[in-house]
Amino acid sequence: MDKIHHVPSLQALQALVEVAGSGSFTQAAQKLCLTQSAVSRKIQQLESHFDLPMFVRNSRSVRLTPEGEQVLATARSILAQLKTLEDRLTPQKRPFRIRMHVSLAVRWLLPKLSEFYRSHPQISLSIETVATEVVEPAIDSDAYILYLPGPSRDPDCLTLFEEALVPVCAPSLGSTTQPLESVADLVRFPLLHRSADKHDWFRWLQANGGQSLEDYRHIPFNLDELALDAAARGLGVAMTDLTLAGESIERGVLVVPFGHPLKTRGIYALNLQPSAAAHPACSLIMQWFAQQAEQPSSDRRPETSSLPHWI
Repeated sequence: MDKIHHVPSLQALQALVEVAGSGSFTQAAQKLCLTQSAVSRKIQQLESHFDLPMFVRNSRSVRLTPEGEQVLATARSILAQLKTLEDRLTPQKRPFRIRMHVSLAVRWLLPKLSEFYRSHPQISLSIETVATEVVEPAIDSDAYILYLPGPSRDPDCLTLFEEALVPVCAPSLGSTTQPLESVADLVRFPLLHRSADKHDWFRWLQANGGQSLEDYRHIPFNLDELALDAAARGLGVAMTDLTLAGESIERGVLVVPFGHPLKTRGIYALNLQPSAAAHPACSLIMQWFAQQAEQPSSDRRPETSSLPHWI
C-alpha cells in the first residue's frame, strides 16, 4: 500500500502568508486572531514538514529564506484558488465587489448609494477604492470603473458619463477688489490641480483663451477629492469634471465662476471581470448602473440656479 502523503495545513500556509506580508509575528497573530505563540507553532510545523527554515529571524526583523520564498508563492496561489472556488460555488454569500478611484467613489457613487439600497435592499456592494491614477483590475473584484481617454467599443464596457472639465471655487473666493469673473482674473488666484502633470488646466486654458501655465500660481494634489476640498476651503480654483463636482455645486459649496465646459472625449466606464457572471446579483447591478448612465445630463447636474446660464 502506498504511503499516505501528508500536506501542510491551510492554517500554517495562512500564517506564512501573513508573517511574510507584515514582517512581524505579532501583527500576523493580530490579523489571524491567534496568539503569537500559536503563529510561531504553525510556522514551525511548516519548517518541520519541509525540514527547512522558512524565515531568518533576529531581534529586529523577520526575513524569508530562499526556500521560504518558494513556499510562500505556492501558499498564495493555493489560498487564491480556494477563494476563487468559494466565490464561484457560494456567490450569494458575498457582496458584489467594485474597484474604482477614491474620488469617483466619494463624488459620484456615494451620493447614489441610498437610492440603490432602497431599490435593492437584498444586494450588498463592496466598494474598494484606490488612489493611483490608473485603476488596475484585481483578481478578487467583480467589476472596476476606470477613466478612458476616449469612447470604447468593448461590449462589456458601460460608459457611465463623459468627462467635461470646468473650473470650480468657493462662492466667496472673488471680491470687489479681486473679482473672479473671467479667465483674465485667474492670474490673481492659485490654480488647484488634481494631478501633478497639470494637464487638465493646460487643456482648459488652451481652449478658453488663457495664458501659459507659467503665468499662474499652482497648488498640485494627486486626487480630485483633495483639489475639490481645497477649492471649497478657498485655497484657489480647481479644475475638475462637472459630474464629479455636481453635488458640491448643488449644495452651494462650490460654484463654476465662468467659462464653458470642455468635453475631452474622455469617459468613465464600468467593466466586468469574468467572475462577475457567477454572482446572482450581477444582472440587477448592471441594470442599475445602466440607468444611471442613461439619465439625461440635466438629471446628473445641479440645479441651474447654482450654475452660470450656459450650463
